[in-house]
Amino acid sequence: MERLIYFLLFPAMLLSTLAGADIHQVPVGRLALVLLGTMSLLGVALWIANRWLGLAAPAFTSVFQGALRFNTYVGVAGAAALHGEAGATVAAVAVALMVPVVNVLCVTSFIAAGTLGTGGLRASLAALARNPLILACLLGIALNLSGIGLPGWSAPTVELLGRAALPLGLVAVGVALRPQALLRLDLGVWAANLAKLVLMPALVLGFALVLRLDPVSRDIALLFAALPTATSAYILARQLGGDAELMAALITGQTLLAMASLPLWLRLVG
Repeated sequence: MERLIYFLLFPAMLLSTLAGADIHQVPVGRLALVLLGTMSLLGVALWIANRWLGLAAPAFTSVFQGALRFNTYVGVAGAAALHGEAGATVAAVAVALMVPVVNVLCVTSFIAAGTLGTGGLRASLAALARNPLILACLLGIALNLSGIGLPGWSAPTVELLGRAALPLGLVAVGVALRPQALLRLDLGVWAANLAKLVLMPALVLGFALVLRLDPVSRDIALLFAALPTATSAYILARQLGGDAELMAALITGQTLLAMASLPLWLRLVG
């Protein structure tokens, strides 16, 4: 089911939203500064912090993913629940900004940590170029900026497919949880959880207030910053030489912890 969501339904939702959205109402530049600036800053901080943490290369790459990746399904569903169509539009722009950057940062962390060989590097770069979310975002933005939009005959079909993405995506999140992984509570788990659920939302909220984002954009930026890490990070950890068991612990633990931390962050601005 997750492959259906990842390769068809979620790209359809992003394509439909971005192609028809009034993105000129979204402060794209300031939103990019807030989200991408925070991700980059936190990524650099993690590399510096690992001098004291002393994590092995495979474990560090999983901590890096756990701190920077985000669960897109939960984010888009939450954005629509918070602010309706306006929230969904800002969320789609946020995904278009963040997905390419977070993928590049995470693949770079595997390369720098030395956990993959030449073949792994080629495979990861090829997968990055074929990422369906990135391709859907690029196509949606191109159709929007060109003024073409989705052709009349395709718009209802793509929109219908996109509507199925959110409920099925949330089901997929639950299916991916591994309760036994919660037994792992080492330094890597604490470091990633602190970075993802505390430091990232705090930085994003601070930058959003300094740059005076409008309430909708601010709320969606904070929502995406406070999300638990992505379930797809486990697959990447297995493929590129990361610590897959640590990644499973982070995915499960953060998903459960975010049930408490995410509402608290949103309450601060609500």
